[in-house]
Amino acid sequence: MKFFIKFILVLSVCLGSNIVYAQDNTIPTDSLAVSKQEHSPRKALRMSALCPGLGQIYNRKYWKVPIVYGGFITLGYFFNWNNGWFHKYKHAYGDLIDDDTSTEYYKELVRKVNPNFNFDDPNNIAFLKNRFELGKDYYRRNRDLSVILSAVWYALQLIDANVDAHLIDFDISDKLTFNFEPMSMPTGNDKPFIGLQCKIGF
Repeated sequence: MKFFIKFILVLSVCLGSNIVYAQDNTIPTDSLAVSKQEHSPRKALRMSALCPGLGQIYNRKYWKVPIVYGGFITLGYFFNWNNGWFHKYKHAYGDLIDDDTSTEYYKELVRKVNPNFNFDDPNNIAFLKNRFELGKDYYRRNRDLSVILSAVWYALQLIDANVDAHLIDFDISDKLTFNFEPMSMPTGNDKPFIGLQCKIGF
């Protein structure tokens, strides 16, 4: 009888310790669901639309921010440069074709390049008209192209932020392998076919 009582006591202590150990090592599934936060591509897109580069910061791709702003600064510089020359050529062309002798900005512009230019020669004046008109169209076209490229660059950084946000939780297993191995395949005659096979492991 005493042996039976001791056996029951030892068994209850062992079972009780196992139950406590199991309870301590179990993690509720609800806590796992709460702790894992979803990375939102929509939020990354909205942030980049609000302020370029902000979506890249949200995706923790900080090295892309200088590239985004470097592109905008470069395009802004070309826009400003082309716009300035467009207005110079436009002003010079307008002064050249009007009948007002007091508006001689075109002479000031030409003398910066050629101080000895002869403005009394009709052929030279015709050359200047053609030159100013071509220059005006050229710099206006480049200015407009800078605006279009800026819009394209803005759209590209939006796409980049959205795609990065989609791929940020993409898990590539360490077990992924990609091996090339020699192989032989029997054929109808006595000579086997020798080749190369590719094995992909997941």
